[in-house]
Amino acid sequence: MSLEFLLCVLSLFFFAGIGVPVAYAILIASAVYLFSGGQSVGVAGKTLMDGLYQSFILLAVPLFIVAANIMNAGTISDRLLRFCIGLVGRFKGGMGHVNVVASLIFSGMSGSAVADAAGIGKIIIDMMTKSGHYTRGYAAAITAASATIGPIIPPSIPMVLYALVSNTSIGALFLGGILPGLFMGAVLMTMNWIIAHRRNFGTEAPVPLSELPRLTGQAFPALLMPAILLYGIYGGVTTPTEAAAVAAFYALILAAFFYRALSFRNFYNILVESARSSAAVGLVIGGALILNFIVASENIPGMMADAMVDLDVSPIVFLLGVNLLILLLGCVLDATTIILVIIPLFLPTCRELGIDLVHFGVVAVVNCMIGLITPPYGILLFVINAVTRIPLAEIIREVLPFLAVLILALLALIFFPGITLFLPRLMGYQG
Repeated sequence: MSLEFLLCVLSLFFFAGIGVPVAYAILIASAVYLFSGGQSVGVAGKTLMDGLYQSFILLAVPLFIVAANIMNAGTISDRLLRFCIGLVGRFKGGMGHVNVVASLIFSGMSGSAVADAAGIGKIIIDMMTKSGHYTRGYAAAITAASATIGPIIPPSIPMVLYALVSNTSIGALFLGGILPGLFMGAVLMTMNWIIAHRRNFGTEAPVPLSELPRLTGQAFPALLMPAILLYGIYGGVTTPTEAAAVAAFYALILAAFFYRALSFRNFYNILVESARSSAAVGLVIGGALILNFIVASENIPGMMADAMVDLDVSPIVFLLGVNLLILLLGCVLDATTIILVIIPLFLPTCRELGIDLVHFGVVAVVNCMIGLITPPYGILLFVINAVTRIPLAEIIREVLPFLAVLILALLALIFFPGITLFLPRLMGYQG
């Protein structure tokens, strides 16, 4: 490890530690490396432009963000919520189940945990607290926990970023996230059912079964979006990036003409907000591309791979160690930074140990999502605190049981890769 790289790492931790946004901290640290090594800043510019030019798949990120923001507008959320209430609201802890099922459905539209929590999550929290059956801390906690499913079931912005750094099939990653996402939903609903019985939460008045066909019909066009997305990719009709464009266009047609829930003013606000979100992600991507070039120049991944092979570490021990590290980093770093900066360090070792990169990627993304609700940082906890004004201490106290079962689900995904790889292999994926 060179002196220049050591200065780069120290700069990164220093600026991130004093509260500088991670994207800026990465860019400053990269500049420190280049200047201390006597290299031209043009190297950073060339690396950045080459990385963006060669990554057509990155266009999927802003398109998925636009699609998510459009689907969160107007009456679309309300129709989907009424469908969820009709489906599972009749059971013990019904609104908690509605919360999880709504996240499962919206995960097929947004690909973003924050969009899920800040959008439909706030609506469900208000419904849960107004019913009088749930404390505000519990409503916020299960909302944060269920929002972690958003980037697991396709479309998934974090999986697009992982595909960028690993050169893995994005179609296989999307398919690989379906069963783990459903599994996470099942464990959250089980924990909600246990807590609802233990605390004797009240039950909402059930929606008559005769109403279910009507509610399904109203929600059906919105429910079609994940199916259209997956058919486009696996039917060979579109590339993943083109599928993202189709998803955004379908969301626009649905909101503007079918549901008539989108005005020109709302559409303008959606585009502005989407541009801001895309720019925030883009800054991190830009910094990560330069930092990854520096890490590759120092041959850090190769050194790590050689060290792991010399230690004769088994694949399962390596996976457990890496996931423990990601879980700890998730307490202080956001998912985008972990995926773009930290995870590429371990990819050569995965190849050396014969670990399937689709399995590793899905498990890593699940782990990053769990980090979103892990104290003390837990960005989803802060997002829900910001939009609802529910005290952070109440949310953290109630989120711990859900955090525990999600970690158990993560362990199951590590030890049983077939959960992740079943659907990709069914569709012809060869790891």
